[in-house]
Amino acid sequence: MIEVVAPGPYATVQDLGRPGLAHLGVPCSGAADAPSLRLANRLVGNPEGLAGVELTFGMARLRFHDAAWVALAGAPLASGADMGAPFWVPAGAELRLGPPVWGLRTYLAVRGGIDVEPVLGSRSTDSLSGLGPEPLRPGTLLPVGRPTGEIRADLAPPPGPRPAVLRILPGPRDDWFVPGAPEGLCARPYTVTQDSNRVGVRLRGPELVRARQGELPSEGMVLGAVQVPPSGQPIVFLADHPPTGGYPVIGVVRAADVPVAAQLRPGDEVRFTLRG
Repeated sequence: MIEVVAPGPYATVQDLGRPGLAHLGVPCSGAADAPSLRLANRLVGNPEGLAGVELTFGMARLRFHDAAWVALAGAPLASGADMGAPFWVPAGAELRLGPPVWGLRTYLAVRGGIDVEPVLGSRSTDSLSGLGPEPLRPGTLLPVGRPTGEIRADLAPPPGPRPAVLRILPGPRDDWFVPGAPEGLCARPYTVTQDSNRVGVRLRGPELVRARQGELPSEGMVLGAVQVPPSGQPIVFLADHPPTGGYPVIGVVRAADVPVAAQLRPGDEVRFTLRG
């Protein structure tokens, strides 16, 4: 059992989400930076899809009622534990984690996985729909599952900060904008705003001007969609994005770059590119 002494600014339980239920109006959710959760799980010998803790800007304190192997991946923390390698937490010890050196989201995996009750096949907290366990708060108790595999990897190179460049594929609604709008999106950087969350990264910068008035009927939305509301300021959809939306999508971020978007902090600058 793990007791949350302090969750930091925002922390949730996340696995790889609820794929395949969008036709029922259920978002996929899951880890915003899925490769980092997969890595943390591998480091402690877990299957990649087991649930861990997603920390937003670190600053958490966790008390381990039972000894456990733990690993951290994602945004590297300034203090508290090594990144990219499993480490042992004795029974009764308190793990204190500092803020990230760069990035926003850090993933903590424990050998056996976080074993909260699944909802629709997933243990993920969905901040948009409210499905899954509540966000962590002081006093939350997290059960740990029984280990099923061996720890095979004992080291992973800590990731360095990646360039804040998001490759996009134009469309499907780029014809709703003036000619050259996708190139205009890529011409100058945008700034991440304070309104960003697990639903999407909200950006401020050059306005994307529409050529058509009105709004679309609601249609399916995908992870990484760059939706543009009437303000002309783009939003990059992350893990908790809605299954449908009515604002036009000017482009879609390539799947490999969605984790880059998930690690952007408010105030960071980001560029888009049509290359790659």
